[in-house]
Amino acid sequence: MRLLTLAAMAALAGCSAPTDQHAGSDSPQTDEPVIWRMTSTYPSTLLQIGTLGKRISTELEAISNGTIHLKFHEPGVLAPPFETFDAVSYGALEAGWSTPGYWAGKEPSLQLFASVPFGPSAPEYLAWFDFAGGKELFDEIYHEHNIHSVICGLTPPEASGWFKKEINSIEDFRGLKIRFFGLGGKVMEKIGAAPQLIAGGEIYQALELGTIDATEYAMPAVDERMGFYEVAKHYYLPGWHQQSTFFELMINLDAWNSLSENQKHMVETTCSANVRYGVSEGEALQADAMARLEEKGVQIHTWSPEILSALETAWDEVALDLQEEDPKFARVWASLSAFRAKYRGWAERGYLKPE
Repeated sequence: MRLLTLAAMAALAGCSAPTDQHAGSDSPQTDEPVIWRMTSTYPSTLLQIGTLGKRISTELEAISNGTIHLKFHEPGVLAPPFETFDAVSYGALEAGWSTPGYWAGKEPSLQLFASVPFGPSAPEYLAWFDFAGGKELFDEIYHEHNIHSVICGLTPPEASGWFKKEINSIEDFRGLKIRFFGLGGKVMEKIGAAPQLIAGGEIYQALELGTIDATEYAMPAVDERMGFYEVAKHYYLPGWHQQSTFFELMINLDAWNSLSENQKHMVETTCSANVRYGVSEGEALQADAMARLEEKGVQIHTWSPEILSALETAWDEVALDLQEEDPKFARVWASLSAFRAKYRGWAERGYLKPE
């Protein structure tokens, strides 16, 4: 009887308890851990431009509870800064931290997703990218190169640069050897300067040795850290060439497609938070940095309306040339221009004008 009772109890338990298969179907699916290598175009210690990339690594690990490990590597450790595009495209590395403006040699149109001369402020730029077709064009262009890129940082206006001699007219640019980034470099070339693209870590020495006469790089808080004020004392604002700048997390497309939908959402959410962080931190840092630069003997100049007008005319010519040369550039430019024309009706009426 005792044996029969135990057998009956076991049978009842078996009927009431869920099977392993049934229990598994009700439990949340666990994503496979991801361990990726990320090369950076900028050193992790470089304020905003580099620290925002490093922040992505730590924030993504936190939000994923350690299941997405994006290992940040300094420039040149895994790949030279300007070879990030190829390293990610070919799958030699899973990810890279950079800005689309560096890849003009691969796709001229990508420059329009970095910064635009006389271009949009941060809110306007984001509005076009997120809600007016910018992202769809961005994905289409990058996917052709086996890259999925996520806009992952946004910084405030940059300065126009550091000059060893004062600039009083547009003619003073002629023959000037200047380090310049992106589409602004095309404008410099149009007005007769000799622009060069030099990696951040090499600019100071080039300026000190006279290899270049002037340089632009970033916003005041970043430029101060770079020490340019030690070899050039004339600092010009506003940054007509970069009123806002997008930074990106480049991901090999095959690696991106291997992620679960949940993991993709975590990457996108972390990048969105990083964009907000970049804008707020960037705006908070500049006023104090400018005050410190003036204390160090820097002469901060504002461009005259005549020089700004000449630069804008040159940019209009450059934009027209690039549209004729590259159909993709023309498509992206048309999209951005159409949005900006429509947005102007809001911008001019919705915001107080600075006094």
